[in-house]
Amino acid sequence: MTTVGILGGGQLARMLALSGAPLGLRFLVMDTAPDACAGQFVPMVVGDYRDETALAEFASRIDVATFDFENVPAESAQWLSERVPVFPNPRALGVAQDRLAEKSLFRELGIPVPDFADIATRAGLDGAVAKIGVPCILKTRRLGYDGKGQFRIKSAADVDAAWQSLGAQAQTVGLILEAFVPFERELSVVAVRGRDGEFRAWPLTENWHVDGVLSASLAPAKVDAALAQTALGYANKLADSLDYVGVFALELFCRDGQLLANELAPRVHNSGHWTIEGAETSQFENHLRAVLGLPLGDTRMIGHACMLNWVGEMPDAAPVLRESGGHWHDYGKSPRAGRKVGHATLRADSTDGLANVLQRLGKELAREAQIAPVVAQLEE
Repeated sequence: MTTVGILGGGQLARMLALSGAPLGLRFLVMDTAPDACAGQFVPMVVGDYRDETALAEFASRIDVATFDFENVPAESAQWLSERVPVFPNPRALGVAQDRLAEKSLFRELGIPVPDFADIATRAGLDGAVAKIGVPCILKTRRLGYDGKGQFRIKSAADVDAAWQSLGAQAQTVGLILEAFVPFERELSVVAVRGRDGEFRAWPLTENWHVDGVLSASLAPAKVDAALAQTALGYANKLADSLDYVGVFALELFCRDGQLLANELAPRVHNSGHWTIEGAETSQFENHLRAVLGLPLGDTRMIGHACMLNWVGEMPDAAPVLRESGGHWHDYGKSPRAGRKVGHATLRADSTDGLANVLQRLGKELAREAQIAPVVAQLEE
């Protein structure tokens, strides 16, 4: 029986393991936290990702390795790849860990991106702000996620505060300045590439964020076919350039009918959670198929789907479970402000049907503000 090792033991590892059970797979998770939620179902090795003793134990018990988050040290991924197959490869992981390398690759491949500049000094920041203009966003090159590690510069008067907030990290994780994009919509391509180079993608997804954390995802996104094809083309080109194996997400801004790449997530992605019930093959199963060299599954949608993220604490499950297309996912985490603790997926045969379900849930769960923009998109 094949054992899949997962570096990181959060909800993504948990859902990977749950999806792999029908395939007859075993799993081993490595995480720094002994209470990581995947450990409720899967055996764990607890240790620092740079601890070669812990990594050696992990490697000795698995047949193939993958990740559930992108901030695993690249050198640890490389060390592991010298002992067992690792997918996606360490290069893809390294590019996604560094916003400067990532944006540079996008530009090299002809994928449009907002203006950006590498920032090493305060003088460099002043010069970049003068060139790029305001508003703009100062970000750490590494380790930022869900809105963390960034400072929005709305005017020249904010540059001092931005440097005070993040300047100390210029010589450690590095900084990048990016032009602010007054986007109209946030979209994502969730796609998979197999060991043999086969590429498949789920329908384009539209996303809404609150305080930098994903709030809701709607699939398929209501966009014209040409725009969707352009997005898929960018994702395909990116996957081929990295010799990528597994599932990934390409996050995009849409402005004036044009797409700009925001970032690459080299793993199964929050905006693809709807695929568990809303597609023939989920992102989690297809990731496992890819890393094991199995044939990829059909990514065709089943109806229309909306994923709602639960952040901080879980609401009452009953309103969701009363819906015929309602599906509930509790990650087994303790409540904490800003923490992703679960999600629900609602599925219907039509946009009108899905809008009606979401309107009911908005009232019952007192989450009208979260759900209203999704309903508005469905009703356009």
